[in-house]
Amino acid sequence: MKKLIAVILTIAMVASFAGCSQESGNDNDSTTTGNNDVTTTSGQESTDGEETTEGTPAAPGEMVDPYAGMSHDEISADLYQKNLGEFNTLLAEAKEATNVSERIAKMAIAEAKLLESGVMIPLLSNGGRYAISRVAPGTVSPILWGTDNDRFHQYIVATEFIKGSDRTVMKEKYNEIKGTGEYEAWAKQYLTENGYELKDTYDMAYPSDPQTWDYINTYRSADSEALVNIYDGLMEYDMEGEQKPALAESYTVSEDGLTYTFKIRQGVKWVDSQGREIADLTADDFVAGMQHAMDCGAVSYLYDGVIKNAAGYNSGDILDMAEVGIKAVDDHTLEYTLEKPTSFFMSMLSYHTFAPLCRSYYESKGGKFGAEFDPSAEDYTYGVDPDSVAYCGPYTVTNFTAKNTIVFKANPLYWNKDNINIKTLTWHYSDGSDPTKTYEDAKSGALDGTGLSETTVPIAQADGLFDEYHYVSSTDATTFTLWFNLYRNGYGNYNDDTKVTSNLTDEQKTRANLAMQNQHFRLAIAYGFDRSTYNAQVAGEDCKLFSLRNSYTPGNFVYITEDVTVDINGTPTDFAAGTNYGVILQAQITADGYPIKVYDPAMDDGAGSSDGFDGWYNMDEAKAEFNKALEELKAQGVEISAENPLHFEFPFPEDVDVYANRAQAYKQSIESNFDNMIVIDLVACSNGYTEWYDATYYFESAEDANYNSCDNGGWGPDYGDPQTYLNTMLPDYTGDMTKMIGVY
Repeated sequence: MKKLIAVILTIAMVASFAGCSQESGNDNDSTTTGNNDVTTTSGQESTDGEETTEGTPAAPGEMVDPYAGMSHDEISADLYQKNLGEFNTLLAEAKEATNVSERIAKMAIAEAKLLESGVMIPLLSNGGRYAISRVAPGTVSPILWGTDNDRFHQYIVATEFIKGSDRTVMKEKYNEIKGTGEYEAWAKQYLTENGYELKDTYDMAYPSDPQTWDYINTYRSADSEALVNIYDGLMEYDMEGEQKPALAESYTVSEDGLTYTFKIRQGVKWVDSQGREIADLTADDFVAGMQHAMDCGAVSYLYDGVIKNAAGYNSGDILDMAEVGIKAVDDHTLEYTLEKPTSFFMSMLSYHTFAPLCRSYYESKGGKFGAEFDPSAEDYTYGVDPDSVAYCGPYTVTNFTAKNTIVFKANPLYWNKDNINIKTLTWHYSDGSDPTKTYEDAKSGALDGTGLSETTVPIAQADGLFDEYHYVSSTDATTFTLWFNLYRNGYGNYNDDTKVTSNLTDEQKTRANLAMQNQHFRLAIAYGFDRSTYNAQVAGEDCKLFSLRNSYTPGNFVYITEDVTVDINGTPTDFAAGTNYGVILQAQITADGYPIKVYDPAMDDGAGSSDGFDGWYNMDEAKAEFNKALEELKAQGVEISAENPLHFEFPFPEDVDVYANRAQAYKQSIESNFDNMIVIDLVACSNGYTEWYDATYYFESAEDANYNSCDNGGWGPDYGDPQTYLNTMLPDYTGDMTKMIGVY
């Protein structure tokens, strides 16, 4: 399943861990998933590429909207084909590859076309910031996909902040013994032998309440990051990155790779929020869970084309769930049948689409299946609050007070209750309006960790906490992006059109839309945007490059395992086994003549990365693209000058200082670099993050996107294949992020 990520990690709240110079854990911190330095000038001029907006011929000085009078679907189809048609074609070709390494290489080629279109600019990942924490490094899953790295039961937490010197020793040991299953016991022994006392509670800040407690019917991180702690899946990635049995005791795969058979653990209980037994967990609960996911339709992209006949069920061509490739052979035997061999199927199990659902409890809350499914029915109360779901995971939710507190208590009937380290997990709401609050709470012990910002680093230094305890949190696989709305239709919030209203005139609205439809204009912004200064407003000057990301799929997310030859612009090109995805992505971008640096083989101590440098900022190329855009827009009746600048709107949460500063950095960067011929009108959103979310995140249709450009939204991977990122930009209401660019 996919996670739609809101950019809600104020530095005061975020510091994710992940392992070795990467720490694993979650420095109290963040509830959202959010790498960079060398500015590269390739010396190559950006190719014109395919014209993305031909427009309607205009008489001299006459401005014409080429989409006036067309329906939203007609506009979306045309804009998508002009801007992302080549990407979509190449992605489809990649999916047809039968060899896994060839598939990965071809997906990198497809992503090159996505980035070259300029409809979005990769910005940041989570982590890469100064932090202090009581959580031991290496004690949460380092896996980059799914939701297992949002589980807290493995955390090892001390009563005092862990020293930076001890973190270094622990990370070195983690890398030495990772995969042996020995790290957890070693970490506990090391900490106790070095004077730390361990505890079984963990307190963290969070910025957004779950919108639903139905853990299957959601794709938002604000939901899944909390709800993953109340259920178990078939398998689970442990703190050393090894996939281990959870609700499945074992599994087998048929020789043709089409049938996966799981033996379900016996004795697992469903309980209510108070820990009282409801029912035994059976294989049929996984069938119920998958059918519920299909009925809801929130994540159909995840299993369509993977589970046999799932697409047919979703389209309505198949009405009988018995024809779908999942069945309970008996109470403790579960069988999946796939459409075709899928190399990454096992990695998909860590996402909640494959979670079980207590059929009897669901039905007791008015839940129905198939054609009878009706979430609007008066008696349908499943998932409306923590008391309206059944639990089979390490925790139950014993207290939920909106925008205040969420308390997770150890499930007394949990099948693995003797092997969880954290017995009470408490989330404390913070709207980010006070940039020092999470630091002060962490210092006092009310929270167990915090990221440090430009504001709080000097305070930590004065308190004597910085030098001894700080570290740089590692980045993860979430990619946050800057989006361009190619055809803005919303000029007030979708759920309250009196909130976050536009001040653009009708003429300015049309001019902005025409500019956003122009590839050269978008690339000019991309190349002329000083992302490191922008990031410094949250991460601080010292850390401004660490979390910058230069590609949508991280360059080291996957690698090819066999030698591969693929076509790059008519030339057969060889890539050796072990080559990272980012190398192939860079090869295609370079061959196309774009000056974008998305991968640096020298980063990450020579392992290679798409993080840690700014590979987009290039003012020579920005000016060249801008001049091309000026000519093309003039032909459409849009003349841009310092006297008649192009205006577009950018919402930001005014109550959160670091984000307000970041919005100002974006504005100043673009306006000064383009001689004030572009004006970014900052639109202040009040009430913490709420109005900002409504303008830029919570809307379901592109017609309701209330911005010309925004930086709220990104993607965290659901499974271990680049498709998990690239599918988000599919057309026809299939891709979850295409709405961010104003289509579908």
